[in-house]
Amino acid sequence: MEHLRLKTFTLGCRVNQYETEHVRHALLGAGYREAGTGEPADLCLVNTCTVTLEGDYKSRKLIRALARKYPRAEIVVMGCYAARAPEEVAALPGVVEVVADKRHLPAVLARFGVAEMPDGIAWFGRLHRAYVKVQDGCRMACSYCIVPRVRPILWSRPAGEVLDEVRRLVDHGHLEIVLTGIHLGHYGLGIRGAGRGTRGEEGRDEGQGLADLVRRILSLEGRFRVRFSSLEAAEVTPELIALMADHPDRICPHLHLPVQSGSDAVLGRMRRQYSIGQFLQRCREVVGALDQPALTTDAIVGFPGETEADFQATCRVVEEAGFCKVHVFRFSPREGTPAATMPGQVPAPVKRRRMTELVELSRRLQQRYCEGLVGRQLEVLVEGPAKGSPGMLAGTADRWVQVELPAGPDRLDRLVRVTAEEAAGGRIRVLKRCLQTSYVG
Repeated sequence: MEHLRLKTFTLGCRVNQYETEHVRHALLGAGYREAGTGEPADLCLVNTCTVTLEGDYKSRKLIRALARKYPRAEIVVMGCYAARAPEEVAALPGVVEVVADKRHLPAVLARFGVAEMPDGIAWFGRLHRAYVKVQDGCRMACSYCIVPRVRPILWSRPAGEVLDEVRRLVDHGHLEIVLTGIHLGHYGLGIRGAGRGTRGEEGRDEGQGLADLVRRILSLEGRFRVRFSSLEAAEVTPELIALMADHPDRICPHLHLPVQSGSDAVLGRMRRQYSIGQFLQRCREVVGALDQPALTTDAIVGFPGETEADFQATCRVVEEAGFCKVHVFRFSPREGTPAATMPGQVPAPVKRRRMTELVELSRRLQQRYCEGLVGRQLEVLVEGPAKGSPGMLAGTADRWVQVELPAGPDRLDRLVRVTAEEAAGGRIRVLKRCLQTSYVG
């Protein structure tokens, strides 16, 4: 077939980014090529997000902009917004296909010349780290979240398939593998067989949990490190903590544990399945077992019925848990979720003020954590020139802090070991030529 020009666009989470990459691999394998800068596109793939109303808005805005810019292009839309409102998406200009159910994706792509979907990916765009989706689906039914409606089916990829993909990515030069899923801690439920649907959706066979998968990934050859995207605190099992403690040079000492609120009353209305006491206990166990780990979190301010005392409890818990970064979200009513119609909706000015306060607390905690790293060695994935700092490179440390270090021709696209010399603006700076261990990549 003629080499038609392809452009892909992704909104939303890491899982979406992986899924876009997977479809890109399929289309490139069918004869498409990436449209160059300034070239028109024959096919535009848009992977959408619907977690918030803003996600819907951004998805529609992008699709309309593509229809204006590439009037001859066919637009295929997939993702969570497409799953939630397929008819609404189909009515947008330029849209020729809407993938409302990912199980129909092979049939849709067959109409664009894809004979068979690849069983994984071999590279991840131009990023130095690669996201590897190992799980999909959520049944948590949090009262504010639409995701269980658009991704209701729990399934996990077979470990062998994941291992093959990680091996390809490492061979391609990716130095950090980020394991991701809609509910990563449920890896092992619903192991999928190629073309055979799912089996064991309600149970997990022995040797098929997340810790078991990671243990097998660590047995692969090559110099690379593993990071987890996001885990519920209750699913950070003693086995997983022990594995991280035993392999500090292979598994990044960083866990993202969403707390959402520091108030048990608010957590109850959110339908979160833990108490603050249980959450903090798990954080203490992680900090006690690992060497100065980085803990990051998500928090929602202004949830219906949240009082000032509830908000202050969140601030206290964030500090007590020792988080070094808080991703703060203002509650936004999501149509179709119980929280959207709950009484006690918090006024917008109050939500804005609480968000400002929590963001400022996050900045202080981030700076404090960075100051505590001064003098110790960090392993940094060097990712490119540092913005606004000529002669410096920027990268991400194993402990998820941003690092600036002196440039050198032997450093870019490498994992290097540096000694943290200075903490400023919530990041680490290395001022001298430092100890470096260079790896393949």
